[in-house]
Amino acid sequence: MALHGVDPGSVKDVDLLVEEPLAGAVLGKLGVAPLDMPPDPLFRSTAFARWDKPPVPVEVMAGFHVAIAGQWHPVKPRSRERIDLEGIGLFVPDRRELLALFRSFGRPKDGPRIRALEAAEATALLAASVR
Repeated sequence: MALHGVDPGSVKDVDLLVEEPLAGAVLGKLGVAPLDMPPDPLFRSTAFARWDKPPVPVEVMAGFHVAIAGQWHPVKPRSRERIDLEGIGLFVPDRRELLALFRSFGRPKDGPRIRALEAAEATALLAASVR
């Protein structure tokens, strides 16, 4: 969210989704090992690791799924927006896709982020209509 210029509120970690075939290489490059996680009723991943070196920890997930109405659904972003940060190109889902993702989680704690993304999207639409 912050990469889109939207205040995410309090952030405990950053989520990094990687393609399953790349998980081993990414974790190796970061110098972290996959963690065995207890089952979660809402989320699951084929590989999960936590990189604690940055100021904000990064949770790396491959094969990430979310449970919706009791069925597991893969989370595979369809949109890709390049955002440059300190000379490094990062690819993130667009705001609309992030909004849909947060809504799919159905967690009360995502409410403020949903409202912030809705407001940013409304502002962007208004600005585009004025041009």
